[in-house]
Amino acid sequence: MGPMQGVKVLDLTTMVSGPVAAMMLADQGADVVKVEPPRGEQVRHFGGLHNGVNAMFYSCNRGKRSIALDLKSEAGKAVLADLVRETDVLVQNFRPGAMERMGFGEAAVRAMNEKIIYVSISGFGEHGPYSHKRVYDPVIQALSGATDIQANRETGKPAMFRIIIADKVTSLTAAQAVAAALFHRERTGEGQHIRLSMLESMLAFFWPEGMGGLTFAEREFDVTKGQGTMDLIFEAQDGYITAGAISNSEWMGMCRALDREDLIDDERFATARARGRNGDERKRITAAEIAKWPRDEILARLDANDVPSAPLLTRMELMDHEQFRVNGSIERSEVAGFGEVRQATPAARFSASPSEIAGPAPRLGEHSVEILTELGYEEDRRNALLAAGAVVQWSGTEPA
Repeated sequence: MGPMQGVKVLDLTTMVSGPVAAMMLADQGADVVKVEPPRGEQVRHFGGLHNGVNAMFYSCNRGKRSIALDLKSEAGKAVLADLVRETDVLVQNFRPGAMERMGFGEAAVRAMNEKIIYVSISGFGEHGPYSHKRVYDPVIQALSGATDIQANRETGKPAMFRIIIADKVTSLTAAQAVAAALFHRERTGEGQHIRLSMLESMLAFFWPEGMGGLTFAEREFDVTKGQGTMDLIFEAQDGYITAGAISNSEWMGMCRALDREDLIDDERFATARARGRNGDERKRITAAEIAKWPRDEILARLDANDVPSAPLLTRMELMDHEQFRVNGSIERSEVAGFGEVRQATPAARFSASPSEIAGPAPRLGEHSVEILTELGYEEDRRNALLAAGAVVQWSGTEPA
C-alpha cells in the first residue's frame, strides 16, 4: 500500500540502471510490468542460478510482473501499444534512436497516451561523440572521474569502485525524477519526457565534494594534491576500525579516548585547519595509538567520548550486526522455491503509506496471460498470440 499505489509502470529496461529504478517504484506500490524479449533480458542469463534465477536479477526485479513479447513481430508491437495506452510511466534504456526505429519513440508513444511520463535512460546522453557507444558501468567510472577519486593515495594509480555504482546512482536519479514528474502531472495534467544519462548522473553525484576544486573557476585546484595519502582505516589489535575527528570537540574526544591528551594543545592539531594541513601526520599518530588497543575496547572508548567511529564489517558480518537487526534493515522472507531470501528493506520509510517488497522477481513471461487478460484479450486471441510466438508464457523452466 505504498505511495505509488495505482501508478502503472511499463519497464522496458535491461541490466541495472532502469530495472533498479522500476524496482524502487514497485517497492513503493506501483504496478510494474517488465517487458522482455522471448529469451529474457541479459541479466537473466548470468551465472550463479538458484532455482533458475540469479541473485542479481532477483534483486533488480523483485515485485514486478513479466510479459515476454516478440517486438520484431507486428502482433507483439500491437500488444505493447495496448500496454502503453494503459500505463502512467514508461521507462526504457535502449541506445538513442532504438525506440524510434521500433516505432515507440516518445512522439509515437505520446500520440497513444498524451499524459504518459516517458523516461529515457542512456549512457552518455543523446548527443556528443559517445552518444551511440555501448556502455557498461566501468566506462562511466572512467569518464566521470570515479577512477581519479578512487586512485591509490600513495601511488596515484587509478582504481574503480568494485561495485556497479554508475547504474545504481542513475536508478536513484531516475526514480526521484519519476516521482517529481508524477507530482507535476497531478498539478497540471501534463505528461513529459525525462531524459537522463548515467554519465551526468554520476557527475552530479560526485560534484559536491569530489569536484570541489572545480567549483570556483578563479580558485581551481587539483583536489588530489591536498587530500593526503592515508584513508581513515586503522588496525586495532584484532580487527579494523574507522574513526574521524573534524570538530575541535571530536579531536579532544579522540585524544582522551587514546590517552593522548597531550595532543589537544599541539599546535599541529589545535584547529581544524591545522589538522587538515597536517592530516597524514595526524593519521599516522592516530594509527599508532589505535594499534595498541583491542578493537571493541577502543571503539567503546571512542563512543564514550562522542567520536564518530565504527568497526569495518565484512559483507558476511553485517547480516547479524545489531544496528541492522534492531532496525530491520535486511528483510528475511520465505519464498517458495528459494527458501529464505534476504533483501535490503526499502530505505525510505513512509508513515502513512509504507513501502514493502511486493514479491519475488518474476519468471520470464510468468504473467503474460494475466496481463493480456487485463487488457481485455479474449482466450482465442491470447492463444493465437502464444501460438505465433508473439507472446511467450513461462513454461516452468527458464530459457537456456
